[in-house]
Amino acid sequence: MILYFSGTGNSEYAARRIGRELDDEVVCLFEKIRSRDFTKMHSDRPWIIVTPTYAWRIPRIIQEWLMKTALAGNRDIYFVMTCGGSIGNAGSCSEKLCSAKKLNYMGCTAVVMPENYIAMFDVPTQKESLEIIQRAEQTINEAILTIKNGKAFSRPAVTFQDRMNSGIVNNLFYPVFVHAKKFYAADTCISCGKCAKICPLNNIRMENRKPVWGKNCTHCMACICHCPTEAIEYGKHSKGKPRYVCPKTDH
Repeated sequence: MILYFSGTGNSEYAARRIGRELDDEVVCLFEKIRSRDFTKMHSDRPWIIVTPTYAWRIPRIIQEWLMKTALAGNRDIYFVMTCGGSIGNAGSCSEKLCSAKKLNYMGCTAVVMPENYIAMFDVPTQKESLEIIQRAEQTINEAILTIKNGKAFSRPAVTFQDRMNSGIVNNLFYPVFVHAKKFYAADTCISCGKCAKICPLNNIRMENRKPVWGKNCTHCMACICHCPTEAIEYGKHSKGKPRYVCPKTDH
């Protein structure tokens, strides 16, 4: 069973590609996380977690959900992580999680997809995005073949910087950067409420026909990138810059 979380579509695309090729069930974790549903799940086939990379590790909301949810049946579990460049030492962190869950860690592989973290970086043009996704297809295909053959993903070389990024930097990144203080809606907001509906943590509410952000933010960029009028801004950094939603689907 493929379990995925996706803010702007990169991980969803990879998850559905894998599900189609393996003829396996694909489950979006959005509503489970949003409603804090930790009901036991069962799969006779290996578990495949497809997730974005947040500060060189799986997102903390995914880690929390996995720790609180019993995964019954098959004990093998794979991690496929979409990223803008590197997943650092994410594999080691995921392996520790699996050990705590008594799951058989089958490795972690990185799929480089278009950058979507508009809070810090610029996103590529649609043409550039499609080129990046095209290059990612080979990595996705290799991951599919490895899973089909029941083998573990190969372990990549991990540098000292990778360990720092997934360790100390990740620990500092969340309290310093992962908050909603800089999000606001400009006058072009049409009060559609899509941002509130799409937030996986129920962190956005509508007040006087405008979105208001709470304190429980994971920086998935779903609200700012899916706004139909691009009315949502993140401080000064996002002004005048294109938003990102994965330009390819696999349905």
